[in-house]
Order: sequence, then C-alpha cells, then structure tokens
Amino acid sequence: MSNNKMLVDERQSDIGNFLVGRLFPFRKKRQVGPFTFIDHMGPAEIKVGQPMDVNQHPHIGLSTLTYLFEGAVHHRDSIGSDVVVRPGDVAFMTAGKGVTHTERTPEELRNVPHTMHGYQIWVALPQSHEEMEPQFDFYAADSIPQWEENNMTLKLVAGEGFGRKAPLQGFSHLFMVDILAHEDAELDIKSQLKGEIAFVVVKGEVSDDGDTLGAGQMLISKTEDECKVVLKKGTQLLLFGGKSLWQEHFLLWNFVSSSKERLQKAKNDWEEKRFPKVPGDDTYIPFPKPRMK
Repeated sequence: MSNNKMLVDERQSDIGNFLVGRLFPFRKKRQVGPFTFIDHMGPAEIKVGQPMDVNQHPHIGLSTLTYLFEGAVHHRDSIGSDVVVRPGDVAFMTAGKGVTHTERTPEELRNVPHTMHGYQIWVALPQSHEEMEPQFDFYAADSIPQWEENNMTLKLVAGEGFGRKAPLQGFSHLFMVDILAHEDAELDIKSQLKGEIAFVVVKGEVSDDGDTLGAGQMLISKTEDECKVVLKKGTQLLLFGGKSLWQEHFLLWNFVSSSKERLQKAKNDWEEKRFPKVPGDDTYIPFPKPRMK
C-alpha cells in the first residue's frame, strides 16, 4: 500500500433487526471531502413482524443522503416531508439548525419478507450553512444520470464528475458515483473527479496497483489523480469525496458542527425536548449514555 492511500475495513454492529457496517469516521481520518459519516445498512433479511423502525431522532449541521439497492424506507421529518425511498432514489435531508425524522419499513412491505440494503451517508455543511433552515430534497431513480462505459454502468448520484452534473449538488463541492461492472473492467478516473476520493466496495473485488479490496472495504486516496482501478465482473463500487471544507468539524451522536459549544447546546435541546417534532409522532430516542470503560 503506497503512502498516498489508506485502507479501511468495515466495522459491523448489530442494531436490532439490522447489521450495520460503519466505514467512517475513524481515528486517522475524520472526513473525505465534506463526507463525515457512512453506514452500510445490510444486506439484511427483513422478516414479517420484524420491520425496520428507527424512531424520532434529531440532527443539526449536516445533510443525510440515503441511497438504497434493495428494500425501501419510509422517511418522515419535522418539516413535513413524507416520502418512501426506493432503490436508486436519492433522499437528501438537510438538518441545518435542527430537524427530527423517522425511518421505517413502509406499510406495503411490513408483512412481506424482503431484503434491505443500502447506505446512509452524512455530509457536513460548510460553516456558512450550519444554521440554515432545514429542507428535504428527493430525486427519483429515473432522474439520476446513468451511462454505459467500458462494460460498466455508472450513475452520478450527487455532484459533478465524468463531465456530468447530478440533480443533487448539495452545499459544497462533492461527488458520489455508483458503478457496476458487467465484465472485468478498468476504471480510469484521472481528471474525472476533483478532490479527495474514497472507493467503497459494495460487492465483488477491486484491485489497485497490487492491492486487492473486497466487499466491505474502503480505499481512500490522498491525491486527486488516483488513476486506475480494476473491477472484477459483478463488482459494485461507490466513489465519493470532494474538496475538503475549510473548517474542522466535530461529531456528537447525531450532530455535526464546527463548534463544540453548538454540539452541547443541541444535546441539551434534545434532552429538554426543544427540537421540532415529526407531525403526529411521539416516539423519542434518548441521547445515549456514556459507555462504561
């Protein structure tokens, strides 16, 4: 492994009916571009009587990006959004000064066994937008730029890359690309993407200059012009990154901010139940207690 690369293994944890693999952040690297947190959800078999139900919880200072390969998520939030996110759709909730939301198995799937698989990603907001009014943006799968190239299907989920522009631009320079190799293929990204670049292997195998990555691994390039990687037939790969934000950002539970004092205020506001609520929803996830050492 050369000095301009970093290899990360997915750390898995069981949260009820779900196996979640956390790729990011970790001690040596807190962000890739503006991306600050990545959870790999599943693949998990959702059984009848055991739906996914993530109760009401808060965010500040970030945007959540939900992107699915299988299954569906019913998203509701405190600004009135009520949307079912399906495979290939892009849901982008910007918390700004504060939002709450729930994520549940939609009604039509609650009595149907099915597979749930996707990613939830947090994008830190630049300091100028940390206290903006919350908003929710949704882009259906058929609106996402998609093209064929060198035996691969590429989808530009967000930002700019490969000479194209996605409907979702966000509030800072970023990109996210979904790639599926139909045969063994070489992916050349020289001059196609700008900023820091991370490669997440969803399934299959990727090789780079003698190094091999399997499913659940992430390769971070510290240089913009990482040139070529080779994808085995059937490999699915996510690329994400962009230009780093100027300010250092900090995480506290579901909150992101360039100010540690603001994180503490958000914690207090949630515990005192001063956040806005999802209409008609009285569920509440308490702020987690510190773990005993």
